[in-house]
Amino acid sequence: MEKTISQEKGKLPERFLRDMELLLGREEYERYLKAFSQEKIQGLRVNTGKLSPGAFAALCGKSLTPVPWAANGFYYHQDPDASWEPAKDPYYYAGLYYLQEPSAMAPASFLPVSPGDKVLDLCAAPGGKATELGARLGGQGILLANDISNSRAKALLKNLELSGTPNFCVASEPPQKLACAFPGFFHKVLVDAPCSGEGMFRKDPDMAKDWEKRGPAYYAPIQREILTSGAAMVKPGGYLLYSTCTFSKKEDEEQILWFLAAHPEFELVPLPLFPGAAEGFGLPGAIRLFPHKVKGEGHFLALLHKKGQPGKEKSVLRETGQEPGTKARQASERCVKGTVEKASPKEPPSQGLREFLSKVSRPFDHRRIRKLKESFYYLPQDFPEGMGLRYLRTGLLLGREKGGRFEPSQALAMALRPEEFPQAIRFSHEDERIIRYLKGETVALTGREAAGKGWCLVCVEDFPLGWAKGCGETLKNKYYPGWRFQ
Repeated sequence: MEKTISQEKGKLPERFLRDMELLLGREEYERYLKAFSQEKIQGLRVNTGKLSPGAFAALCGKSLTPVPWAANGFYYHQDPDASWEPAKDPYYYAGLYYLQEPSAMAPASFLPVSPGDKVLDLCAAPGGKATELGARLGGQGILLANDISNSRAKALLKNLELSGTPNFCVASEPPQKLACAFPGFFHKVLVDAPCSGEGMFRKDPDMAKDWEKRGPAYYAPIQREILTSGAAMVKPGGYLLYSTCTFSKKEDEEQILWFLAAHPEFELVPLPLFPGAAEGFGLPGAIRLFPHKVKGEGHFLALLHKKGQPGKEKSVLRETGQEPGTKARQASERCVKGTVEKASPKEPPSQGLREFLSKVSRPFDHRRIRKLKESFYYLPQDFPEGMGLRYLRTGLLLGREKGGRFEPSQALAMALRPEEFPQAIRFSHEDERIIRYLKGETVALTGREAAGKGWCLVCVEDFPLGWAKGCGETLKNKYYPGWRFQ
C-alpha cells in the first residue's frame, strides 16, 4: 500500500518541514511532500574499470534505464516476485557494478578525474564514490580513500578490492592530520561531507530521528574543518568538489560562500544543469537535486578550482579564523613533530612471490613491492612513504607467505584479467558451480575442463572471482571466506 503524504509528514520533524516550506515556497513544498508516496528509486553504477556501460547492459540482459547525470549509471526495477537479486548475482561478485542510490552517483561523476591524477576521497566510506574514482583513474596515478571511522573504512576497503582497483590506499585518519602530511599534493579532492541527511529522509525515515539529535547546526562547523583540510591538500590548478545529501542552506550554499571568502585562491566552477537539476539558492553554478524534480534523492554539489600553477603551494593549513578541533589539532602536531610510527623498511620480494609473478603477464615493478609482516603490497607509483599514517591498505595486496609458500590474495585476483594468468577457469553465468564456488565449496570439473596442478583464476565468463587450487577434475576452493555468498 502506498504511503500517504500525511503519514510521511507525521514522521518528519515539524521544524524541518517549516524550513523546507520556507526554502521551496508553498507550491513546490507540496510537490516535495508528494514525492514521499512515489516508488523507491534503485540504481547501479557500472564499473568501467571492468567493462563499458553498453557491454554491461548487453551482458546482463536486464531492463535498465540510464541515469541522466552519470554516464555509467542505471536505474533498475526490483520486482518483489522476480528471481533477480542484484546483490547476489555472480556479476556483482565479479565487481562489474556497484549498487548505489542514483543521486549519490553525481559527486564522483562531476569531479574531473583523469588517468594519472593523484586523487583524494576524504570521507570515502562505504566506497560508492571511491570505486568510481578508481575506475576513472584506469590503474594510473593514486587514489587515497580515507574515512575517520576505522569500522567504516573496512567496508570501504572491501568495496575497493571487489572493484579490482589496483592503485589505491585506504587510510583512517582525521582530515587535519592528512592535511599535515599531504599539503598541495592532490590534483583532485572529493569532500562528500558528513551532514544532517535531509535529502535521505524519503529513502531512510530513521535518519529523521538522528536529525532531531544532530541537525545542521551540529554538522556545519565539522564541514568547515573538513573543507579547510581538503583545500590544503589541493595542488594549485587542481579541483575540490564539495557535496552533501542535505537541503539545509547552512550546510550547502552558506558553506561555499564562507569557503570562498576564506580562501580567495579558489573559485567556483559552474556545473552544467541537466533536466530536473536546480541551481543553488543564491549560488549559481552549484547544483541541487530534489526528489520531486529528479529520479533520485536529495543532493548538493559545488565544484571549486584552485587558481595558480602546480608547485606553487607550500603552506599546510591556511589561516581561516576557524581553529581545528582539539583532537585533530593534536594529531596534526604529532605529525609535524614526527612522533608517529614510521613505515617499515624496504625488503626484496621473496622467491615464492617472484616465481608467482613471473607467471603473470602483467608487468610488476619490483621496486614498488613492500613486505609488512607476512604480507606483500604493490604500492601505487610515486606513493609517498614514511608519513606515519594509519593505513588499512597501502596499494594492492599481492598475497602472503604461509609455511614458506606464497599464496595470492583475493584482491590480486580481482585486479587481474583472465588472459594475464596461465590457468584461468571460466564458467558461464548460468553454471550452478559458480554459486557453489562463491559459497566456498569444492568444485568438480569435466574432463575437458580439467586443470593442471597449482593456482587457478576462477572466472564468471571473462571476469575473475577468486582463486582455487587445481587438481585434475577438482578445484580446491580458495575463495576469500569473508566474501562468501550468503
